[in-house]
Amino acid sequence: MNYKKSVTFFFLFALLTFSFILFPATAAPGGRRGMRAYCGSRCRGRCAKAGFQDRCLKYCGICCRECKCVPSGTFGNKHQCPCYRDMRSSKGKPKCP
Repeated sequence: MNYKKSVTFFFLFALLTFSFILFPATAAPGGRRGMRAYCGSRCRGRCAKAGFQDRCLKYCGICCRECKCVPSGTFGNKHQCPCYRDMRSSKGKPKCP
């Protein structure tokens, strides 16, 4: 009986160890890769109708990485993300599209 418990414990410990190796923390949604994917998809939607998409994507990405949110839609709705709304350029104008 004691042998079965030790084998079970070893198996669970090995499974937990391998899960940390196979799924590192950087691949988690809160990690760097997860945030990059989140910001990329949200900013593509936000900048879909922008006249200068490359510039829109650049600034939206900067704002998203810092604020960790992007307002829904292609324009407006900045009340959904106060940090995004309140970021300003060096000239005092809104930084985020």
